[in-house]
Amino acid sequence: MPSLESAALMLPSGLHSADLDRLGVTLGADGATLRVWSGSADAMEVVVFDDVDLDWAVDSVSLQPIGGGVWEVTTPLLRPGTRYALRVDGPHGPGNTFNRGTLLVDPYARGLTRGGYDDWRSVVVDGAFDWGGVGKPGVPMDRTVLYEGHLKGMSKRHPGVPPALHGTYAGLAHPAMVEHFLSLGVTSIELLPVHAFATEPRLLQHGLANYWGYNSLNFFTPHAAYATEQARREGPEAVLREFKGMVRLLHEAGLEVILDVVYNHTAEEGIGGPRSSLRGIDNRSYYRQQEDGAYIDVTGCGNSVNTATDAAARLVLDSLRYWARDVQIDGFRFDLAATLGRDAAHEFTPEHPLLRAIIDDPELADVKKISEPWDVGMGGWQTGNFGEGWSEWNDRYRDRVRNFWLSDVDYARRASTAPVGIGGFATRLAGSSNTFSAERGPLASVNFVTAHDGFTLRDLVSYDVKHNLGNGEQNRDGADTNRSFNHGAEGPTDDATILAVRRKAMRNLLGTLLLSAGIPMLTAGDEFGRTQRGNNNAYCHDSPLTWLTWEHAPWQQDLFSHVQHLLRMRRENPALRPIRFARLDEHIPSASVMEWYDEHGETMSIDRWTNPSHRTLQYVAASTPENEEFNRILLIVHGAEHDTDVTLPDIDGVERYVPLWSSVDEAPGAARPVCEPGEVVHVPGTTMHLFRAE
Repeated sequence: MPSLESAALMLPSGLHSADLDRLGVTLGADGATLRVWSGSADAMEVVVFDDVDLDWAVDSVSLQPIGGGVWEVTTPLLRPGTRYALRVDGPHGPGNTFNRGTLLVDPYARGLTRGGYDDWRSVVVDGAFDWGGVGKPGVPMDRTVLYEGHLKGMSKRHPGVPPALHGTYAGLAHPAMVEHFLSLGVTSIELLPVHAFATEPRLLQHGLANYWGYNSLNFFTPHAAYATEQARREGPEAVLREFKGMVRLLHEAGLEVILDVVYNHTAEEGIGGPRSSLRGIDNRSYYRQQEDGAYIDVTGCGNSVNTATDAAARLVLDSLRYWARDVQIDGFRFDLAATLGRDAAHEFTPEHPLLRAIIDDPELADVKKISEPWDVGMGGWQTGNFGEGWSEWNDRYRDRVRNFWLSDVDYARRASTAPVGIGGFATRLAGSSNTFSAERGPLASVNFVTAHDGFTLRDLVSYDVKHNLGNGEQNRDGADTNRSFNHGAEGPTDDATILAVRRKAMRNLLGTLLLSAGIPMLTAGDEFGRTQRGNNNAYCHDSPLTWLTWEHAPWQQDLFSHVQHLLRMRRENPALRPIRFARLDEHIPSASVMEWYDEHGETMSIDRWTNPSHRTLQYVAASTPENEEFNRILLIVHGAEHDTDVTLPDIDGVERYVPLWSSVDEAPGAARPVCEPGEVVHVPGTTMHLFRAE
């Protein structure tokens, strides 16, 4: 691995070059100017099509090279609503795939329309929209609670949303959905990909669809299929207007909109796949490849966008600017972000100019930047290695929390003791300081137990193995290591004891997630215990299997109440959401000073941290006020299935412990007595208990 200094020499230096400004269509008084970058093209033209018949080319005009690899034309043919495509010709040889007969999508197109499979036209849009003075909510990072969900799946079956709006942008912003988000207590809706995407031919052959959307056609256009039928009939301008209307309505409610963005690969797949845009414009420059033209695929999707070239990196940056500025998006979650940080030698560096530019760009200063810090290439696992300004999906948190409450308990049933002690779990609870630097602090960690990819929360406590036969790959797809535990029966059961233990396990997992330092991410539907019947890779199911259901049994309503209650506890107790890590014998503003006690109320010893037979911990966090009142909490964690007695710690300044929440209760809010330091409390097996220390 080269040093950062030597790696920087291999990286693009022209990311902010003026040559790359104003790519795409810029509207003017006398038509529009179209600018397209291709470092290797010999000729380029824009073809204009009839407004109704996309097979009828009504005119064409050539673009001219103006330097720096940019081709340009100014023409009255391009106006709002115009359907157009590019034709590009160039040299043949390894790495080049030019074909003048192929109709290509403008990479900067703000609108798309479809003639058939793999048959697309770019559309000129004006984009005018009245925001009505509504601005971004600007939720502070320490108060952020992410709610990851599918645009269509969240509202598709909601009885309070009119059928015409089911599964649409307008449906997501309907008052019934907004009420749910606000009632739950989340702050930021993180949408699975909404950039225009396509379904892979392989899935179509199996009668399936790419439901999740991680297969981008274009980085500037909202996915038209998520718009209402009326907007789709009116065209791309109306689709974009509906999207912006959704953002405005959510902002009016104080809710942020975070987009899951897929810049690491495109829908053109591997060589031999569709040639719809970048491959036909300049394959050699836009995709990572060997000298002989063979693709270097670090995404597992057939191709990898080569952000070591100026034009590809700038394409990503310009797309982010567009969504943040013109569409008022509040943040981005970068799918397989390690790919974006690979240099010309295809090695990851946190100093990559694109990663630096995303953080430093003034137009992106007010947006949240969240990385999925890995890809499938060599050196692809980079959790903790992104720079300041980034938050990261913390897979180490996910795995440790699942282990503690599920696979460790499963192991202990068979071996009489858990495989590890409580120390690693406590580190994750306190903000993962062993993964993220002091400069970045606990808010660098996006904590999650489940996500769109993998088991739902309910399935995590109900299945030992995946059940993916419906995906058409003989159950080979999806993760094999899930750290799940079915608690004695695989899948559905009528055993009341097993069902009760599963419910408690879900409460423990949710309690851990929502009481941990860092930024919590809740997966849509987990607040109700949604199931996908054991499918841990449901990317190809656009069906009731993946849509949220809104009819709930009493136990599901109780679970929802627990999530509501936990999120209220998080809001009301700043000790649970520190901004910085505390340091010994220093006063660090907006940190939480943490103390750790065993079940006897004594300071934890090394043996207690590491001994697998000791799975009980008392965690005291005291805030160091900067903008809020002083606050101190006590959290008891008992990770073994036997009951135990716990002596509450005697701490200077603490006179009483006021109970706030317990995972024992089927519904939150059960009356519990106020306790005193030194008092002995009976703690049932595998439970959590939150107190405010006063």
